[in-house]
Amino acid sequence: MEEVGNARNISSKTQIEIDEGKEREAMQMVEAVLFVSGRFLGMKEMIMLSDLNPIIIREIIEKLQDEYEERNSALRIVEKNEMWKMDLKPEFSGIINKLATGSSEFTKAEQETLAIIAFKQPIKQSVIIKIRGNKGYDHIKKFSDQGLIKKKKQGHTHELSLSDEFYDYFNVEQKAKEKEEKETGEEEKEEGQEKTEEIKNEKNEEKKEN
Repeated sequence: MEEVGNARNISSKTQIEIDEGKEREAMQMVEAVLFVSGRFLGMKEMIMLSDLNPIIIREIIEKLQDEYEERNSALRIVEKNEMWKMDLKPEFSGIINKLATGSSEFTKAEQETLAIIAFKQPIKQSVIIKIRGNKGYDHIKKFSDQGLIKKKKQGHTHELSLSDEFYDYFNVEQKAKEKEEKETGEEEKEEGQEKTEEIKNEKNEEKKEN
């Protein structure tokens, strides 16, 4: 009887793992469809491209929205008139503009692959290939050869993340530094004005006492 109970527990656990695996695959599919399309998609298009039913699609979109919000992701899913689009939060738009227009060195397909790595890092190479197809291997090799990404062996695949060279190449760090220096300069200016005002007030007080 104990063996039967253990077998049932194992079977139940296996089924849960299978269901969770299927749910994760469905989430990745919806995520990939929204990312690659780059525009608002209605439910009919979502069904056609993902091969999922509308109830599951709505549930997945809600879960993705909650997931992005929970981990403070650079990505968001915008909804308008029963249509959905994956987009960047406004504060990250400058990076994608640089990716899209900054260099003719990358094709549009390469830019899209690099954008996925940039905003989903660390991400497994196998996931990139699933989303982008076999052409992703060539893209990843090019980025790695140029030192824009780091590859870390993880099981049968690699974990991909951005390198310091990426930030140097796209001037991301420099822009952040310039913004910080500007804010610091404004703060110092305000402090200087406050100090000057204090000195004036002290002199006025001295004149009154005299």
